[in-house]
Amino acid sequence: TEGAYLFCYFVGNEVDEQTLHFAVSTDGYNFKALNNNEAVIEQNLGTGCVRDPYILKGVDENGKDCYFIIATDMNALEGWTSNHSLITWKSYDLVNWFDETVIDIRQFEGFETTTRAWAPQAIWDADKEMYMVYWANSTAENDCAGHYYAYTKDFKTFETQPKVLFGRWNEYVPERDEVMNIQCIDGDIIYNEKDGYYYLYFKEDLTQKIAYVKSKNLTGPYNTDYTICSLNWFGVEGSSMYRITGTDAWMMIMDEYGNGTFFSQMTRDFKTFRQFQRSSMEIDHLKPRHGSVVAISEAEYKILVNHYGIQK
Repeated sequence: TEGAYLFCYFVGNEVDEQTLHFAVSTDGYNFKALNNNEAVIEQNLGTGCVRDPYILKGVDENGKDCYFIIATDMNALEGWTSNHSLITWKSYDLVNWFDETVIDIRQFEGFETTTRAWAPQAIWDADKEMYMVYWANSTAENDCAGHYYAYTKDFKTFETQPKVLFGRWNEYVPERDEVMNIQCIDGDIIYNEKDGYYYLYFKEDLTQKIAYVKSKNLTGPYNTDYTICSLNWFGVEGSSMYRITGTDAWMMIMDEYGNGTFFSQMTRDFKTFRQFQRSSMEIDHLKPRHGSVVAISEAEYKILVNHYGIQK
């Protein structure tokens, strides 16, 4: 194998299910739970509940390699318009997580009445030498969530005010012959080295599929004509893309939230996908909800397995 993979996710809507879970894989397809599929990080701040975790490899302010988790600080039992914060952690070894930080979006001008701050992710912007954090946000004045972004150096504070990244407000929908506001959530931005475009994948609310828009610039503008790209039969959300190490193949996994299952598909061009058979993916047994996968080294894999124990 060329390294391994770490999957970070949550498992349900009860308080003790809105927690951070880890699973590992040596091939990118077959995942085994760590820690008996119980929580691996104890949340002490915010709502005490966490959803939609995104894990990424990065560097700290001193240029030292580390990992970050950024997630939705939310308890779904309080309702779907009940949260206003993101939550982050940092680690150097994937076992010890610290710097737990709640970032309250209401602190920013124009966002004082935030009712949703959902599914944050982050991507390194080499031009700005900072991370661009992006998430879906709605307010009391605009209940239709769209994607917003802000920059951070440390995942503890934002260096910039949130700005619109992509939204679908006042959009004409031919099949309904009306102008509508259409919610956009669960953004996942991947840079395609082959064509130089940033692809922003998101949940397309009318079809309950995954769509993408693209831009030559990380912060947009992203084209308003979206393309449906997921092949699912049941509704999905929370798509996450990761490369199969050493190849040009990328997996897209997504949460079939109505079924408690995942749908998987593969692409090599970011536009056309082929479905991955359920029998070829060992993931549903984790009962995962919206999460993300990061490539790790074999040494890191061994550290995790030794610390937490792996599902047989």
